[in-house]
Amino acid sequence: MGRSINLEGKVALITGASSGLGKRFAQVLSSAGAKVVLASRRTERLKELRAEIESSGGAAHVVSLDVTDYQSIKAAVAHAETEAGTIDILVNNSGVSTTQKLTDVTPADFEFVLGTNVRGAFFVAQEVAKRMIMRGNGPAKPAYRIINVASVAGLRVFPQIGVYSMSKAAVVQMTKAMALEWGRHGINVNAICPGYIDTEINHHHWKTEQGQKLISMLPRRRVGSPEDLDGLLLLLAADESQFMNGSVISADDGFSL
Repeated sequence: MGRSINLEGKVALITGASSGLGKRFAQVLSSAGAKVVLASRRTERLKELRAEIESSGGAAHVVSLDVTDYQSIKAAVAHAETEAGTIDILVNNSGVSTTQKLTDVTPADFEFVLGTNVRGAFFVAQEVAKRMIMRGNGPAKPAYRIINVASVAGLRVFPQIGVYSMSKAAVVQMTKAMALEWGRHGINVNAICPGYIDTEINHHHWKTEQGQKLISMLPRRRVGSPEDLDGLLLLLAADESQFMNGSVISADDGFSL
């Protein structure tokens, strides 16, 4: 007997939804029946994605969000719940990186990466969780999901992206801390650690000599596509993952082995 993930009646907030993995995450959750709230600074691109989702029969809303601005986070989450209803699923996806030696990292570089990947991710999750916890005190047993997007770089260090690796390692530990404190309130917090994924941001790199050299070092000589994360995303968003809390799951085609 076949079985599929059904997210009808759920509201999912996806940060960094204007491109790359965030865009794909929004499309996948919508196709499973969730009402999606698309959040990023680039609202014009979000409006294009909203139109695409709506043309396929889904429901989508757009909110402006700068995860480096605490007041923007609070306003965006409030706006999301006003527009779409209470949030059941958060995909904490916003992230940035720099490529440089550690000796070349400036304070501005450090704040740019840590401010988005750690501070921003933490306070988005905190703001959403506060609301989930408040609702969780009611008679019905809640089933909330927070999915933090970390990276295989948070599990092992790579050259030239040391600060990024540090930030994603923090996201891994953050996930475990949130799972420990918030699990009792019906909030399951888990992390996805993608390996190298071909997106519009890095697509050109895989054609370069350096990109080809990197591909030759991968276990199966290939990079992934955003679609390779669909199944894992749906599992962690669904009620079926109710016994998964604090899980940190690599999706890297064996690269971290």
